[in-house]
Amino acid sequence: MAKRRQLRGFDLKQIEGVAELIGVDEAGRGALAGPVVAGAVWVNQAFLESRWALGRASRVNDSKQLSAAEREEFWGEFATLAEQGHIRVKFGVADVIEIEQLNILGATKLAMRRALEGIYLPGSFEQKTEPDLFATPEVVANFVPTVSCRVLVDGLALRGFPYPHTGIVKGDGRSLCIAMASIIAKVTRDRLMGELDGKFPGYGFAQHKGYGTEEHRDAVLRLGRTPQHREMFLRKLLAGRVDPDQMDFLSTDG
Repeated sequence: MAKRRQLRGFDLKQIEGVAELIGVDEAGRGALAGPVVAGAVWVNQAFLESRWALGRASRVNDSKQLSAAEREEFWGEFATLAEQGHIRVKFGVADVIEIEQLNILGATKLAMRRALEGIYLPGSFEQKTEPDLFATPEVVANFVPTVSCRVLVDGLALRGFPYPHTGIVKGDGRSLCIAMASIIAKVTRDRLMGELDGKFPGYGFAQHKGYGTEEHRDAVLRLGRTPQHREMFLRKLLAGRVDPDQMDFLSTDG
């Protein structure tokens, strides 16, 4: 519990000298199937000193360290806080086609960008040049803040990301707003995988969420791959076990 209490303290230090913080994290980067989802959560000094933050922030943690029930409970609380104007919450999604086109890092950055662009108020950033959503990772950053805002991204800083930001290694266990973003990303993606479970029965998407469990691998070998499977990931996983070219795509109808 002592470590959890440090999350709010970390953000109080990060917000010194600026007016706003935005935490960003992703879910699904290492999965074999389904989209990659990013969450973004905006907070300010008033929120960090609010009754909710003083009473509840100590229970927030990296989404992977929380139960599904705990994540859903926090989702509801975040929604209420957002409706009341205390925080802003958004998510961004990059689908399997975009993962195949951009590779997983490029698609992750695209999802993060979509989450950020959903959370900024008009005029928060000034666009210097016309961006290309599908640019290579080497694209030069082309936005500058017009408000005093610091963006915290879980992990190392992202090369070529078009918004200025600070990478926080293991940030989902250090920063409150990143941990909140990790919950948004995880809950959103889990719900999307639950929907895919209904469209593609027999794969167990609702249980393993598209990750490479033994159950999932066996289902792919037995049933073939779906359009929601990441071909590049499967090729590596199944190398030596089965020829991926022999695994026909299933119909997406229905």
